[in-house]
Amino acid sequence: MTAQPSAPVSASRAPAAGARRRPVQQRSQERYERLLDACAGLLDAVGPSGLTTKEVAQRAEVPIGTLYQFFSGKDGLLAALAERNLAVFLDGLARRVDAAGRPGVAEFTDLAVEEFVAMKRTLPGFGHLDFGLVDALPSSVEDLHMLDAELDNNAAVALRLRTIGGDLFSAPGYALALRVAMECADAVLKLAFRAAPDGDPQLIAECKRLVRSYLATPPAELAG
Repeated sequence: MTAQPSAPVSASRAPAAGARRRPVQQRSQERYERLLDACAGLLDAVGPSGLTTKEVAQRAEVPIGTLYQFFSGKDGLLAALAERNLAVFLDGLARRVDAAGRPGVAEFTDLAVEEFVAMKRTLPGFGHLDFGLVDALPSSVEDLHMLDAELDNNAAVALRLRTIGGDLFSAPGYALALRVAMECADAVLKLAFRAAPDGDPQLIAECKRLVRSYLATPPAELAG
């Protein structure tokens, strides 16, 4: 069985609160990306609770009206950044898988954890917002369906991982197994980065061991 990393995987089929419209012209694309970059930087500076669309627009040097042409508001901005983060993760994982040649399930899961950890350590804003908010906000921000209107964030990521994994995860039971693996990995990696700014190495290693062990045996043929 082989992984299939070929083409980048779309970050979302039906985003719940992402961009209002996708920019087409280069100037608009640059403004769109500057807004997302500014959002990521402000997350590190003030956290999700302190983030405002006004400050994002100011940091990006973009009129506030332009921000609202692209995004519905704070929810939409955060959802679009989560979507971009997922696209970056999937592209990075695909490159790792491609470089590894023909990884099995164990190596594939290690590569996925390593790519996530690398992004956690280096990507602006990723410590507060990876594919959803790391810490729940006491506000109206809808953070469980940032990537997909129907699937919760971890389920949406699991679906994309199954696509990249190709026939490694072709058995129907993997639809559920990858979702469970995502929930487990998410919990342990959150613990690892609470324990140490760059992630506790022992907890990261335990995350890999947990997911490898769980996915080592092909799951039962459950309806996907």
